[in-house]
Amino acid sequence: MPAPLILPVLGLGLAAALWAVATLLLATETPILANFAPLEAVRALAALIVDPLMWDHIGVSLQRVAVGLVVALAIGVPLGILTGVSRVFAQTTTPLFQFLRMISPLSWMPIAVMVLGVGDAPVYFLLAFAAVWPILLNTAAGVAQLDRNWLMLARSLSATRFETLFRVVLPGIVAHILSGVRLAIGIIWIILVPAEMLGVSAGLGYFILDARDRLAYPDLMAAILIIGALGFALDYAARWLYQHWLHKR
Repeated sequence: MPAPLILPVLGLGLAAALWAVATLLLATETPILANFAPLEAVRALAALIVDPLMWDHIGVSLQRVAVGLVVALAIGVPLGILTGVSRVFAQTTTPLFQFLRMISPLSWMPIAVMVLGVGDAPVYFLLAFAAVWPILLNTAAGVAQLDRNWLMLARSLSATRFETLFRVVLPGIVAHILSGVRLAIGIIWIILVPAEMLGVSAGLGYFILDARDRLAYPDLMAAILIIGALGFALDYAARWLYQHWLHKR
């Protein structure tokens, strides 16, 4: 085994051992907990990964993540740029943004359902609301850290605002935007599962509720493992994209 993999594999092995010991000890008093043991979860996982229905749930969840992230980018990047370039706008909106940022997205669940109805729309709203703040704040920080000599050079060359924005500002803040995207993906993935308990009929959150109702506890634990693995993969992809951009620049 390559040396860089030894410690991560050791850490995962220790976690699995603690999981097995904990379920074994707790099952003596609560026998139903034996269904949550690692061996049962792995057996269920082996069955689920070849089940097309599970891949449908995964696809639906990933689609919701993508839509929520795109909406957050469409809102957060322009607002972040405006916050970075306009002191008046920043002073006017920063208290509001900070106030909204500190509200748990899940607290909007009842209102989202009442306003948007049951289905994908409230899920998209919750995910976008959760993801917009790290993107907005990182974008604003990127604009604030731009080298002012670049902007002065653009003005001296008679660049229009449009040209300055797309030729100077945006290329200069891509790294900050990607950093915000990575944070946003982590937040979205945490919010996704409870958001998918809003009366939808597909997705990983729905599958967990369905497994609970069916008393299929090994399936429930297998779904948790799938959620962890997918979240790790998404974060790795975002981190790779960020590092690739920095290396390219």
